[in-house]
Amino acid sequence: MLSNSGGAVPLVSLAGVSKRFPNGTLALDNVSLDIPEGQLLSLIGLSGSGKSTLLRHVNGLLRPTSGVVEVNGTQVSSASNRELRKVRRDIGFVFQQFGLVGRTTCLENVLNGALGSLKGPRYGVWSYPKILRSQAFDQLDRVGLANQAYQRADTLSGGQMQRVAIARSLMQRPKIMLADEPVASLDPESSAQVLDLLLRVSIEDGMTVVVTLHQVELALGWATRIVGLRDGKVVLDRDATTLKQEDVMEVYQRVDSSLSNESDIVSDDFASVVPAP
Repeated sequence: MLSNSGGAVPLVSLAGVSKRFPNGTLALDNVSLDIPEGQLLSLIGLSGSGKSTLLRHVNGLLRPTSGVVEVNGTQVSSASNRELRKVRRDIGFVFQQFGLVGRTTCLENVLNGALGSLKGPRYGVWSYPKILRSQAFDQLDRVGLANQAYQRADTLSGGQMQRVAIARSLMQRPKIMLADEPVASLDPESSAQVLDLLLRVSIEDGMTVVVTLHQVELALGWATRIVGLRDGKVVLDRDATTLKQEDVMEVYQRVDSSLSNESDIVSDDFASVVPAP
């Protein structure tokens, strides 16, 4: 294995993980990867290389065909549903398409991130405890959107929506933040704002952040560690400061055309990753 965990005790560990889907697609092929607490890691590779599939193994949305996935001391690969719910409360997930409820306010969308700590359903902002409403305002302020707290989410720009999505994830007080192509649909300025925000919360909170990116220049300029996947295998694992763009581009030189695009295999089911009470 091309390891670069820095010698720290891993918060996330994948050991010999393979995933074969019912249609025969081998999406992950004997992947071993250790990610320590506080690391900012970027997964790169062509569509279908296994990036999204790997993220979904970390939070237990997918179970490996073989191998072991461990998160914060729990074997996610064999965990019960109750154990998975507990693990997911420590994992924030940010999607390319934001996953916001457009007709509700930014504040209520952020409050949704606290549902895992509550019992019973909630209907509207005022059904949440006062302390959580205050925390949600704080998170919106942290991402620079406190003035938009009572604005409908579907009136925001794409970059603003993604920042609300990050604030929602931060309401979980996660130890790990997973972000699947969070800037793929954003303009360069908004992309920089979102990645700078993820960098800042990682540093300030000591949070482990794992982000899938297509843009090589962003990965090099933002991440501390870059892991490249090709045909479901780890083909690059290096400290970002030791890499040049030509080194990273080798990850994209060859792709197995028989590997289907992950978007046809795995759906971005937001409801399945919101922590349940």
